Order: sequence, then C-alpha cells, then structure tokens
Amino acid sequence: MTQLSRDFLPQVSGTPAPLLPVPLSFDRNWLQDLEGRLDKGGPWGDWRLARLALQGEEAGLVTSFEELQCMKHLSGLSPLPHQLDTARKVLFEMSGRAILADEVGLGKTIEAGLVLKEYLVRGLVSKVLILVPASLVLQWVRELNTKFGISAIAQKKAYSWGNDIVVASMDTAKRDPHRELLLQGEFDMLIIDEAHKLKNKKSTNYQFVQQLRKKYCLLLTATPVQNDLSELFNLITVLKPGQLGNQGDFAANFVVDKRQPKNEEQLRGELAKVMIRNRRGEGPVQFTQRRVRNIPLTLSPDEQVLYDAVTGFVKDQYQEAGGNLSSMLSLVTLQREVCSSRDAVFITLVNLIKKLPADSPRRDKMMDLLQHIRSVKTNTKAEKTMELIREMNEKVIVFTEYRATQEYLLQYFRDHGLVSVGYSGGMNRGKKDWMMDLFRGRAQVMIATEAGGEGINLQFCHHMINFDLPWNPMRVEQRIGRVHRLGQQNDVAIYNLSTQGTIEEHILHLLHEKINMFEMVIGGLDVILERFEQKESLEKSLYKIMLESRSDEELRSGLDNIGDSLSSLTRDIRKESEAPL
Repeated sequence: MTQLSRDFLPQVSGTPAPLLPVPLSFDRNWLQDLEGRLDKGGPWGDWRLARLALQGEEAGLVTSFEELQCMKHLSGLSPLPHQLDTARKVLFEMSGRAILADEVGLGKTIEAGLVLKEYLVRGLVSKVLILVPASLVLQWVRELNTKFGISAIAQKKAYSWGNDIVVASMDTAKRDPHRELLLQGEFDMLIIDEAHKLKNKKSTNYQFVQQLRKKYCLLLTATPVQNDLSELFNLITVLKPGQLGNQGDFAANFVVDKRQPKNEEQLRGELAKVMIRNRRGEGPVQFTQRRVRNIPLTLSPDEQVLYDAVTGFVKDQYQEAGGNLSSMLSLVTLQREVCSSRDAVFITLVNLIKKLPADSPRRDKMMDLLQHIRSVKTNTKAEKTMELIREMNEKVIVFTEYRATQEYLLQYFRDHGLVSVGYSGGMNRGKKDWMMDLFRGRAQVMIATEAGGEGINLQFCHHMINFDLPWNPMRVEQRIGRVHRLGQQNDVAIYNLSTQGTIEEHILHLLHEKINMFEMVIGGLDVILERFEQKESLEKSLYKIMLESRSDEELRSGLDNIGDSLSSLTRDIRKESEAPL
C-alpha cells in the first residue's frame, strides 16, 4: 500500500488520523447552460412573454366575491343582461334555490346554465341531476356541453347515474329501479325544466322531487300559476319548505279565491325572495317579427269528391252512434287527415277495415272510400308547397301532423330534385341528431311531425310551412316556437296552407282572426286553454261543432263563439299578468 493510500484510511483505534484535504472535481455544465440561457434573455427577457404571464396571473385574481367567475370560462356565449342579472340574484340573494319563471323564449336554460357553471367554477357543486321532458334531454346535453363547457351526459343505462352531471327525463327518473337509486343519493344541485308539472302535490312527480336530497335547486317554468294559487305554494314548498308557512297560513294570508290574491304587496315581497320573472316587453330584449301569409287553395275535383265523401261518412256514423263522440275519435281523425293527404286517409281506413267483420255495413262504406282514394291523382298542397320552397330558395321546415303525409312529401320532394329530411317522434336520439345535422348542413327542407317537433331549436331557419293545421292553438304555437325564439336573427315567415270549403278553412279563421295566433306571442297560451278546458277540451268542442253543424253558416257561427270565449280569456289573463305574479 502506498503512503498516500495509508494517509486516507481512517484509524480504527487510538488517536484519530488528521483530516487531510481531499481533491474535488466539479461538473460545471449546469452553470454553462444557465449562462447560455441568460445570454439569450431567459424566460422573462422577452417582454411579450412576460406581459402574457402577467395577464394570466391577473385573470386568476378574484377582485370581488360577487363577480361572476364563470364569465372567464365562456368563450362561445354572450349572455344577455337580464340573464346575467338573473344568475347574480340566484347566487347572491337566493342562495341557489329559485324559480326561474321568465316568459317563453327569454332563455331560462341559459340562466340555469350560468348558475350551474358558476357553482362548478367555485367548487361548490359536483354532483348534479337535471330532470326535463324526454324530448329535451339531448337539447340540454348539447347546450351545456357546447355553450358552457359542462360535461353533462344523457342518461341511457342504469350505470349512467354514476356520472357527475346527468340529464334525464322525469318519467324515467321517477320509476323503479331508477327512482330507488336516485332517492338513495345526494345531489349538490337539482334542476327541473317544465316545473309546472309539479303543481299537484298528490302527483308522483311532486312526491318524487320532494324526496330527492338536494343542496341547491332550480325550477324552470313560464307558467308558475295556471289554475290555482295553491300551485304556486306547492312549487315554493318544493324549493324552500316553510317559506310561505303551511297551506292554511298561505290561504289565509294571500288568497281571496283560487286565482285572486290579497295582500299583494306582501305577497310580491315573498315571491321576490324565491322567484324571478322577466317579461318580453321589459328590458332591451328584442324579438324579430312574425310575417304570416295565409294561402287559400282550391281542391282539385277528385280531391273535393274524396273530402265530401269522407265528411258525409263521418257525420252519418256520428248520427248512428247517437252523438256519442267517444266512439268516434278514429273516424274524426279521418276528417282531419283528408285535409292533409290521401295517403294519411288510406292508412287509417285500411287499419279500421281490418278490425271490422266482413259483413259489416260500415266496412262496405269504407271500401267505397278506398275507391275514391284511388281516383285522386293530384295533391294540391304538395304542389303549392313545392312552389313556395322554390321561391324561398332558403331552408324551410314543413310541419304535418301525420307520418303518412310526411312519407309522401319526402318521396314527392325526392322525385322533384329537392333534398329533404324527415324528423319524427319515433326516431331515437341518435337519428334525430343526424337528421338535424343533415338539415343544418345539406338539406334545404325538413319535414317534421308534431311529435318530432317538440324540443328542437331551429334558429338557423326562418321559413315555416304549416302543411296542415292542428286544431289546438298550443300546438301551433309550439311549432312556431321552434324557429321564432331568442337567437333568431331574421323575421320569421309563416305560411299556412288551407283548403277552401273545408273545416280547415274555418280552423284557420279561428286561429288567425279570432285569437291572432300567428302574429302575437302569447306566453300564457297554455293557461288560457287550461281555463277554457275546465269543462271540455277545445278539440272536443271543435269536433262537436264540426259533426253537428248542418250548414257552413252553423259551422262558422259555432267556431266564432269559441273564438270570442278565447279572446275574452286572453284579455282577463293579461290583466292578471299585471298583478304580482
């Protein structure tokens, strides 16, 4: 062993060896790298990068607790002032429990999305349940994802409930096994669209929602009161139990009769704590105009023969049934279908004939009607519709009540070189989305049935043709509401086809001239109809007038009386709207 090696060995015993200097070796690569970076100015040597970093830090600062933090996270949405005001009230004055009762078309969904996004950004909410009508599930999911960046999913299977933010139909959620699963859970926020369906505290909807455990709750409805002030009490009890005392206290303090309140100032103050209602006539919100064109058509001779034959047959059967309308509903459908297409009449007739014995006199008369159908070679409405679409040269939605008419029009347009798509209630969610994408991107025409038209938003389209007219004004308004809503940039053109000398001509007179259905948005139309229908439905009243009228004059007089009643109710409800509700 060398002397140097011995000098570095530690002493095991005896006097410790003296410490000697140890030669050191340094890796200076890191220092050279740092010096090289500093020579280039480093990460903060670039003023542009430094400024961006500073802006990023400033953006993360919360300057005020009452500032909406979610606005920094919404790049594709510019909420209107009344929507922002509503969100702030819900957050800072109502502690996340509120009834959003804006009139139709003012964007209650946007307001609910803002509130939800704010609570998510602040970390106060993670588990969310959103209950809506089945036809609106996909629409809610799409809007939350695209407009708010909220990762909501549509409930499809039992395992879907395990996701953080789930949109489901009320009908699915309230039945087992889903009901049991949801009642066992806890939700940071519950949102319910079309919440007026909770108005009856004895209903399964009401009882189910009452039992759900929720921290924050939003109820969306354009009509918090429809028939009875107790409905409002029930909604508020779901939201904040005890807010208005018990039902006896509420009735004693605030109710004169079902629809007439008392102590209005006090009631207004109590409602302001839990309900926000924006109206169309208030604030800067401007809707585009409705431009209506009623198009009278004259049936071809063979179409007129079929119409007269069907009308005569239906009236004869009504007389034979002794005026029993309940046994006539399928035959009344024939009367309505004959104003739409021969195809719709054909399908219904064939289905009815199959149910009758071979020797039935009614069966023979129906077979005669089939012969009339075979002689019809034209469709006056389809020809006019084609002409209108060519004139527009823009996207248009065509509404019909009947699947058979929809199928006929799809083929008719195809034969004439028009690209069209169908949209109906029987389609699954995926196909509906596909049809909507095709309409938005490639097809000029969408042909929608009544069921299919629920819940779809078509602001990118501003032409609408009513190929046939429902006998219920609410369904007409729902059709128009698909295109005439917040976000529509153009005036909406509405074309109503009606065949002269038929019941359809009189229905159009009722809807257009008597209650001004097409030009004027009536946010409370469902309230008007519900009051009118306390004794008998509007459609049933129309059926009776149609079947019992012995002349055209009697028919028009009967419909005029109904129109006068609806007009009177409209005036009454407008006066009530000035009250605190």
